[in-house]
Amino acid sequence: FHLSSHLPLEASMASPTSTNPAHAHFESFLQAQLCQDVLSSFQELCGALGLEPGGGLPQYHKIKDQLNYWSAKSLWTKLDKRAGQPVYQQGRACTSTKCLVVGAGPCGLRVAVELALLGARVVLVEKRTKFSRHNVLHLWPFTIHDLRALGAKKFYGRFCTGTLDHISIRQLQLLLLKVVLLLGVEIHWGVTFTGLQPPPRKGSGWRAQLQPNPPAQLANYEFDVLISAAGGKFVPEGFKVREMRGKLAIGITANFVNGRTVEETQVPEISGVARIYNQSFFQSLLKATGIDLENIVYYKDDTHYFVMTAKKQCLLRLGVLRQDWPDTDRLLGSANVVPEALQRFARAAADFATHGKLGKLEFAQDAHRQPDVSAFDFTSMMRAESSARVQEKHGARLLLGLVGDCLVEPFWPLGTGVARGFLAAFDAAWMVKRWAEGAEPLEVLAERESLYQLLSQTSPENMHRNVAQYGLDPATRYPNLNLRAVTPNQVRDLYDVLTKEPVQRNNDKRDAGMLTTGGSAGTQEELLRWCQEQTAGYPGVHVSDLSSSWTDGLALCALVHRLQPGVLEPSELQGLGALEATAWALKVAEHELGITPVVSAQAVVAGSDPLGLIAYLSHFHSAFKSTAHSPGPVSQASPGTSSAVLFLGKLQRTLQRSRAKVKSLGRAGAGDLCALCGEHLYVLERLCVDGHFFHRSCFRCHTCEATLWPGGYEQHPGDGHFYCLQHLPQPDHQEEGSDGGPESPELPTPSENSMPPGLSTPTASQEGAGPVPDPSQPTRRRIHLSSLERQRLSSLNLTPDPEMEPPPKPPRSCSALARHALESSFVGWGLPVQSPQALVAMEKEEEESSSSSEEEEDVPLDSDVEQALQTFAKTSGTMKDYPTWRQTLLRRAKEEEMKRFRKAQTIQRRLNEIEGALRELEAEGVKLELALRRQSSSPEQQKKLWVGQLLQLVDKKNSLVAEEAELMITVQELNLEEKQWQLDQELRGYMNREETLKTAADRQAEDQVLRKLVDLVNQRDALIRFQEERRLSELALGTGAQG
Repeated sequence: FHLSSHLPLEASMASPTSTNPAHAHFESFLQAQLCQDVLSSFQELCGALGLEPGGGLPQYHKIKDQLNYWSAKSLWTKLDKRAGQPVYQQGRACTSTKCLVVGAGPCGLRVAVELALLGARVVLVEKRTKFSRHNVLHLWPFTIHDLRALGAKKFYGRFCTGTLDHISIRQLQLLLLKVVLLLGVEIHWGVTFTGLQPPPRKGSGWRAQLQPNPPAQLANYEFDVLISAAGGKFVPEGFKVREMRGKLAIGITANFVNGRTVEETQVPEISGVARIYNQSFFQSLLKATGIDLENIVYYKDDTHYFVMTAKKQCLLRLGVLRQDWPDTDRLLGSANVVPEALQRFARAAADFATHGKLGKLEFAQDAHRQPDVSAFDFTSMMRAESSARVQEKHGARLLLGLVGDCLVEPFWPLGTGVARGFLAAFDAAWMVKRWAEGAEPLEVLAERESLYQLLSQTSPENMHRNVAQYGLDPATRYPNLNLRAVTPNQVRDLYDVLTKEPVQRNNDKRDAGMLTTGGSAGTQEELLRWCQEQTAGYPGVHVSDLSSSWTDGLALCALVHRLQPGVLEPSELQGLGALEATAWALKVAEHELGITPVVSAQAVVAGSDPLGLIAYLSHFHSAFKSTAHSPGPVSQASPGTSSAVLFLGKLQRTLQRSRAKVKSLGRAGAGDLCALCGEHLYVLERLCVDGHFFHRSCFRCHTCEATLWPGGYEQHPGDGHFYCLQHLPQPDHQEEGSDGGPESPELPTPSENSMPPGLSTPTASQEGAGPVPDPSQPTRRRIHLSSLERQRLSSLNLTPDPEMEPPPKPPRSCSALARHALESSFVGWGLPVQSPQALVAMEKEEEESSSSSEEEEDVPLDSDVEQALQTFAKTSGTMKDYPTWRQTLLRRAKEEEMKRFRKAQTIQRRLNEIEGALRELEAEGVKLELALRRQSSSPEQQKKLWVGQLLQLVDKKNSLVAEEAELMITVQELNLEEKQWQLDQELRGYMNREETLKTAADRQAEDQVLRKLVDLVNQRDALIRFQEERRLSELALGTGAQG
């Protein structure tokens, strides 16, 4: 292995009074910043101490005994504390176990640390010869504590000293490499693992196939545990991998040189801003640079690290991609990406996000000495179906485990990669300990799979709060742990005895529930019986089938009236034709019950779409089949219904009414033709909007082609096209002072029970043939507020959950969040109302986290925030605590911002997954419907089976649509919170001016901001009342069920 010619660090790093040359080698080892320097200094250290590297825990004790001066002792104290935990049994838990770890990434190194502490012999192979990945990883609290306990601050003084907790992959690898070397792990570089070599005969063991030309000692190494941490592209043979696919997502990472100048240290980091809740930022970016992004993150570490999600159309338009290819590998292949254009793209986005304050952005160099910028696809992520296997041949058993990306590829915006990677490393090491104890292989596998089920659900909020207690034992990390969630009988297919025929694995066992959902309509007979029960007693209604009995519209009206009494009495149907009555029932069901049509009124009356009608009626059945008959209206929280769907439907209609009359697409179209492309629509493909039916794939933003979600789009009155709210063209006569974004409509209240547009009782007056307008809004009057009232309004917070505070508009987000933190302890920007107990309580923690020889980066607060904090420190006589409080504010502000970003990205990813799942359901539904329509000669029993399967697909689709609506309600919350923050800051800017200095234009602008803020508060209040009513309804239902 060729070592770099990089000069060793000077011996002055050692203890000044030391004359022992080993001390100088040890200090060089601690401070080394290149992989080659770490290895060479450790080799020299071992040489000076007369030791051979790779000797296991005995080597660690020998080094510790010979290096007992003060600088080394602080590290030994930390490592001894970890090694002294009872679970390791003083390093004797796995003394007879021989392990091979593949991959020196963070997870491979971390699992090697645990195996070494257990006393196992650990050999690690890595195909690379240096650490060169600059990309930055977000750290959860437990990972920070874990790394500190391993001496992270000793190896890397800048560890977690900024306002955000993160570390570059390279630095993380370096510090873990130093730990594994000290613990006696044997490492081989430039060696690639290509497969397993089974024992050729009884009495021999498992070996590895390695390239190129491994040393004889390594080639002959026999082991009984293999841990693969070789990355997502390499999973050992025998493991099955599942693909989790969303819609196309293109990520771009860029690393710029960090010169650590004063100007650079003062540029705030961006913990994450997402289009889903801060559209104005991305509108400004698009207008200024032509760049269209979904999100962006900026971390300041060894480099200035930026990561963003870009729109494909934007990359094509700006020449970053040469051609549009359906295959993502070809789309993002090196032949299709223009490097110079990609560099311009990343530099422009980074420059805009930081207001140009980073100066000349020079790219750092990657491992190939090229600019460190790349585009990657995270549309699909791989996940192993199992985390461990056992193979046996000639009596020799081999335990195989996965950690890191080859177990689960992380979704980068969530920042879960290294945290869940470390958890999996602990779980894998615990599995090895159980294996070494002699537990039965199936028991070991069942335990490991039980833990694996928990991994994807973990977050800092749902794990044990006391991170200091985390250890190898899963019970110290996971609350409500059940190590028997998976039984030994369920993992038999993970145990391969190679002398026998391998057990055939059922690949569909986890997907078997796809078509069996508890709320499905079941059979046609059950659906028909339920419809007959619901419509019994209505005059003129006789339901004998699911087709011709519904053509006069009376049966459908009776069904809707049964579920929503009081909207229109049956006597009022007299004189209405079949088409009018059916159209009325369809509208009321959509507007008041949240049942979206999948069949047109014309098709119901003509009896031309029996499958569509059956699918439509099945939605009523699955939603209301457990609802007892009652004279009052059905609760919005009835089982199976989605109050979110109902709420978003009302919101969307409010959106349309808030603008001029929309150009009509024409009269309501047939349910079997798409209103945009004119192609045939199968039942599962139908999306109904304003009485028209579309393919979901057709119903996209006219500008950016993004999928349109409930409550997130609008039809333009000028051209009749649909747009997402960001790209909705604005009228020329915008209100003065408008921010250029679409006006927020007034949210409907959950108790709204107004007559649907276009429907009226016979006694109601009706002008012309147009729809009846909703009751007019109450007349608004100008509100005059005192200065104190304005102050209170500007800081009004209606968020139900005090822990979820919204982040502000980047890149000034830190300031706004700091202001919010200050407002909880200060009034009038400097006058204390209570002792700053929260800040004092965090002071000790903050001092511990920042205790280092390195200076913390000095990120400035806004002048008024800075002045407020200084004033409070002076008046309370605690000026000495000012620096700690200041840093606390910055860190807590960024933490809250990051939580919000993660929440938004979780929603975004789930929406994308729902979209993909709906596409799969549509494809299955098309196949079934074609079979039903073409096979007229098929046996009746076969047709019933197909219809039953179709109804199950319909029910699954309705469940996904309901979940989608719930997510969009959360998006509405995020949007309103963000807008309130922006208006709050704008209003505060006006209020901070002296009244005598304000011009007439200033007062007018302040008044406009105040009116907008009042409207926004009303909207948030409506949303909160909606959520509270829904919660109370669900609570009442739960109480009734218990009764």
